[in-house]
Parts: sequence; structure tokens; C-alpha cells
Amino acid sequence: MNLNITCIPGDGIGPEIVAEAKKVLNRAGEKYGFYPDFTDILMGGASIDVHGVPLTEEAVAVAKAADAVLMGSIGGDTTTSPWYKLPPQNRPEAGLLKIRKELNLFANLRPALLYKELAAACPLKEEISAAGFDIMIMRELTGGLYFGERSTVVEGGIRKATDTLTYDENEIRRIAIKGFEIALKRKRKVTSVDKANVLDSSRLWRKVVEEVAEHYPEVTLEHMLVDNCAMQLVKNPAQFDVILTENMFGDILSDEASMVTGSIGMLASASLNDTKFGLYEPSHGSAPDIAGKNIANPIATILSAAMMLRFSFDLDEAAGAMEAAVKQILAEGYRTGDIMSDGCKQVSCSEMGSLIAERI
Repeated sequence: MNLNITCIPGDGIGPEIVAEAKKVLNRAGEKYGFYPDFTDILMGGASIDVHGVPLTEEAVAVAKAADAVLMGSIGGDTTTSPWYKLPPQNRPEAGLLKIRKELNLFANLRPALLYKELAAACPLKEEISAAGFDIMIMRELTGGLYFGERSTVVEGGIRKATDTLTYDENEIRRIAIKGFEIALKRKRKVTSVDKANVLDSSRLWRKVVEEVAEHYPEVTLEHMLVDNCAMQLVKNPAQFDVILTENMFGDILSDEASMVTGSIGMLASASLNDTKFGLYEPSHGSAPDIAGKNIANPIATILSAAMMLRFSFDLDEAAGAMEAAVKQILAEGYRTGDIMSDGCKQVSCSEMGSLIAERI
């Protein structure tokens, strides 16, 4: 089985962490009978340096022809890099916005997993962190308040700003379907988060999610108001499996969830369209201050690659083996500098990738 994967090494530490994810994918392929076929394209500052734009149409075409996209990181130091003297539409991050739009990536997946070996870094009380948690936040990515009509006007000498929150039932239905499908691969529970006691958009959200739930009797559905969900994430995160929510709520809740894990360097993410296609990337940035030093943490990118195997290729066993390998090396006491603690052995970026590959 050949996997046609477009890789975007990107900027900063991107090339280093993508190289380690490729290493681990190749090892998983040897063990589980698939062959990753990688094609690299330029995006972000790397593309600006060569082509003068953050993403070319040729690069978009290569990505569209792939089965999935694996990305490192985009951007640089906003105060010193010449990329940020360019107009906003020509800066590195504009390439990311463009590729999301071109690939119709409407479903954002942000897992928040607390590894017991890293529990000491969790900011929650020990009696809460001891229970651990494994959450998948499903955020609608292309609708809602961020994409509605907006205006700023002056009326009677008073400045007035308006932002419009709009969802139609088709936008809600497609993200809900993704949420239930992913719950089937996990603990089979969906918590749909809204503000249905106030907002019409949330009342429609709740109705459509309930309609979708009828087709997934194996999955338990509960509804939760967003303010309560924000509280429950710090009070009892272990109760959650899949959190399904709209764009702005998902933006806020996923950042909250990432912080209670204690280390953003461990967090993967994915953005999916209405097929099996997805773009997979770590949640962290390009860390230009440590680029080229071989000290970056590649685990988030490796876990993003595992998500790719699971959600784009249905290679659940191989994905599980990659995730288990990460847990094993943490249990053995290996750490990169960002997660280093007393009594552990610090390793480089490339050493970490090799150790994880060896454990598959």
C-alpha cells in the first residue's frame, strides 16, 4: 500500500521535526506493510525566499493531488525577519490560510493528552491530574463569527462595531459527522458544546447535532454550555472524550485544553475536509531561536503523523504502535530539553526520532 504524502517542512524547526516524523513513518511502514511516498513542497518563509510568495499555485496542486499533507511549522521571528516587512498577504502565515481554504479544511482536531510521565508539568491539582485525560477537541474551522460579515461605523458620533455569527445546517452537519466518526475510533462519547440558552446559532447547532446522533447509536451524546465546559476542563477533564463545537468556542477551549497538558511541545493537530484528506501538523510554532540546533522536540509532529495514519488511511494499528512507542520512550526516561526533568536522560531531536522508530 502506497501512501501519497505531501510534506511541508516549512520554517524554523520545521525541517528537523518533519525529518523525524518521516523516519518514524518509514519504520512503521516496514512493520505494517505500507510505503510512505513523500513529496516536499515549499510554504511560508521558505517559499518566499525562493518564489517571492508564501505559497505557489504549483505547490497547491501538489498538495491537492496527495492523500494527505504533513506539515512542520510556518513563520519566523516577527521582529527581525524580513518576511514581516512584507504586506500581510505576502507573509508566511498567509500561505497557511491559503492552503486551508484551497483544501477545504473545515474540521480541526486538537487532542489534549496528559501522559502520566509528564503529569508533574500539569498545572491542575494532583488529585485531578492523577486521573489523566485524553480529549479530542473537534473545532469547526471555516464558519461562524470569524467568517461572518463585519463592519465598523460611526453613528451619531459614536463608533459601532458589528460581527455576524452565521451557520447553516450543512456546515454544522458535516463537522458533526466527523465528530461522531472519530468518536467511533475512541471512547464513543461526544460532548457537543454550545450556548443554546442564548444564541439562535447554538440552538440550530444542537438540533442538527441531535439529528446526526440518530445515525450513531453506538455513541453517547451529551450537550454542555460553553461556560460550563470551560470550567469542567479544569475541574474534571477526564470526563471528556470528543468535544464538538463551533469555531470561536473551539478556538478558546482548545487553547485551554492545551495548557492543562503542561507541554505544547507534545500536542498534535489535524485539519480535515469532507473526504479522508487532511493536513497534519504540530500545535506549536516554528521556534526560530532553536532552529538548526537539533534540540527541538519532534514528538508533536510524530503524533500528528500517527493521526494521519488513523484518520486519512485507516491504519489504526500502525497509528497505535507509533503512539505506544512515544509512551514507551517517555516511560524509559528519555526527554528533549523542553520536557526535561530530574533523573531523565536528555536527547537531541534526531535521537528522539530514532528512539521512537526503534520502539515500533
